[in-house]
Amino acid sequence: MIILAAVCGAIYGAALIAFKTAIPFIPGITELRVANIFPMGFGLLFGPAGAWGTAFGNLIGDLFGGTLGPGSVAGFVGNFLLGYLPYAMWNRLIPSAQIKAGWRKESWQSWANYLAIAFISSAACAVVISTFIDTLGIVPYPVLSKIITLNNTLASWIGSILLVSIFRVTKDQLGLFWLDLMEESEIGKPLAPIPGAWLVTMGSLVGLVAAAIPGLPLTVTTWACTLVILFGSFLL
Repeated sequence: MIILAAVCGAIYGAALIAFKTAIPFIPGITELRVANIFPMGFGLLFGPAGAWGTAFGNLIGDLFGGTLGPGSVAGFVGNFLLGYLPYAMWNRLIPSAQIKAGWRKESWQSWANYLAIAFISSAACAVVISTFIDTLGIVPYPVLSKIITLNNTLASWIGSILLVSIFRVTKDQLGLFWLDLMEESEIGKPLAPIPGAWLVTMGSLVGLVAAAIPGLPLTVTTWACTLVILFGSFLL
């Protein structure tokens, strides 16, 4: 698992560095992140290794891509969620025997689950990062949250092609699927998986429309949503 985390981090970091200056949306903050085709697949295939690899890979991208700064702390947390939530929420957002069986490209339930969780994890990542960046006064929350969500969601959806291509090879031929590598005692038991999944979902969705909620200070709303997302993730 440690080796897989290192490999995921190296792949994600290298892909981020390669496209850092290609199409910047907000120079020094975010760009067209082609590399984000990887986190969803990394999470579903390699579990915790995929989550930590995505987090450290983003840090590597910031370090060698010239964008390392205070926002990198939020980037580490947000990108960890981008790799963590796919496997943590997989059979917990909508519990189903079909989904519990694992990723199956011929199952419409798997596809619907994939598309939904890709959007939720992307939004959760966006809310956490944008809240911190907005608090620092670098980029307004309403702008950055929409860019990150759209960027991550589209890349994750495109990344389904990668998952379809390598899932069976990784699981059946290479034997690197995380549930096959880790003992049950190592995986641990979630505190409240279904409530946690829906807390993350609600925090992410409310966070996306926070600027449009009348009568509530934006900063209070976004920080509340961030805390709900983090607490829900802890329950998972």
